[in-house]
Amino acid sequence: MSDFAAAQQRILARRAARDAQLAAQATVEQNARNAQLLRLPPALRVIAHQTLNAWDVIKSPYGTRPAFRVGQVDAELLDEDLLELLRKQVGEGLKLFGNHLQDDWGAEIALVLQSILWKLAIWDHGASYGASLQGLQYVDARGSDSARRKPPTAWQKISYGLVTVGGRYAWTKWSDYLSNAENGYDEPSPLIRSLSRITTLAGTTHEIAAFTSFLVFLYNGQYRTLTDRLLRLRLLPSSNATSREVSFEYLNRQLVWHAFTEFLLFLLPLVGISRWRRWVARAWKKAKSSITRLRTGTSSAGQDEAEDGQKGELAFLPERTCAICYHDQNPTAGRSEQDVISAGANSGIIGNASTDITNPYEAIPCGCVYCFVCLAQRIEAEEGEGWICLRCGELVKECKPWDGDVLAPQQEAAANGSEDGARSSGRKSIAWADEVVEDEREQMEQMERTMSHLDPIPVDDEQEWEREGQNVVEDEEEEEPN
Repeated sequence: MSDFAAAQQRILARRAARDAQLAAQATVEQNARNAQLLRLPPALRVIAHQTLNAWDVIKSPYGTRPAFRVGQVDAELLDEDLLELLRKQVGEGLKLFGNHLQDDWGAEIALVLQSILWKLAIWDHGASYGASLQGLQYVDARGSDSARRKPPTAWQKISYGLVTVGGRYAWTKWSDYLSNAENGYDEPSPLIRSLSRITTLAGTTHEIAAFTSFLVFLYNGQYRTLTDRLLRLRLLPSSNATSREVSFEYLNRQLVWHAFTEFLLFLLPLVGISRWRRWVARAWKKAKSSITRLRTGTSSAGQDEAEDGQKGELAFLPERTCAICYHDQNPTAGRSEQDVISAGANSGIIGNASTDITNPYEAIPCGCVYCFVCLAQRIEAEEGEGWICLRCGELVKECKPWDGDVLAPQQEAAANGSEDGARSSGRKSIAWADEVVEDEREQMEQMERTMSHLDPIPVDDEQEWEREGQNVVEDEEEEEPN
């Protein structure tokens, strides 16, 4: 380690000596040029001096000697991506307590995350996470000695945190306040309008200044942002052995992955992924049945396949429920039959319009009933190879209209044998069996309510005699005036 430190010191001393030699040479050339330019008028002298300085910079083999401009820009992008990733993770976690928390407290969440990143990165190590990944660190650029890289002072770090963390939060809250005041139900006051114009002007001025600072950064590569320029903070390589070659490994991986996904999107529709998925499902079912047969020790493979074929995935559903509609709305993967039945009240197994069969058609040859649209789409999607029924597990390739439960209700004809009564007695209707049972049950209950039996109230003989005597007295009193 001592040899390495000594080598670093020698490299820094050699670099300082070279910079001093170049500065002395530039001073000599500048003095000679100034002596030659004294013969020109003052106005032309200034223009010629600036033009010659720019030409010297352009033709110099050292150029502007930028300190990893690409690395500095990538460091800023990495910091923004890290902050956005943390914000998404926190938002996903807060969804457990309410979806409105992320929208209501988004600025405060960003403030907390930025404060944590500033403390763990800038204050503790003098470089952000993105700069550390790029092999860069902040240095105090106020001194003229380039050989000594002084770390940023405490007030520079605190000022950086106040501007980047506190300033961004304050600007966001102030903009939200003005936006709510202007877009509210009440007419905004003149003060709010003036503050809004001043805020817009300040934002535009800041954007212009930041753009100008970035153009200067592209020229000399010294200060990446406007904040770095004001605080005199520069990003320099943390080691002298850092290579100046730009790494394109991440970009190459992105390009390869993008090309691979584009190729898959072009190839999969031509191959027919549904057919492959069906083949894999059948192979998995056969392998599963074989493993089960070997585990249980049974030798009749045909019996096992027959038992599997007699019961499908949704065989427990009632007849009036479309198994395809229920499967689309309530995925049953990883749930047992008892769990699905217990959740029937919430999932709508019975009596839900979204899962009841509409325009019933029956599958051939099993005869299970589904909605016409659902059944036709599933059969057509299999491209003639058949679809596995969700109720019985058989292979379905065709369908036909469902004839239903043909019921002939017994209706009593009129006593005189009218034509209407005879016609009504011969009518038939198609309906669900459970609906007919419910109607008959309601009719029986209604008949029981209308034909109620009342027991007579017992009356004593003495009470009956007294009541008859009172009636006789009342009749005599009515006859006396006559």
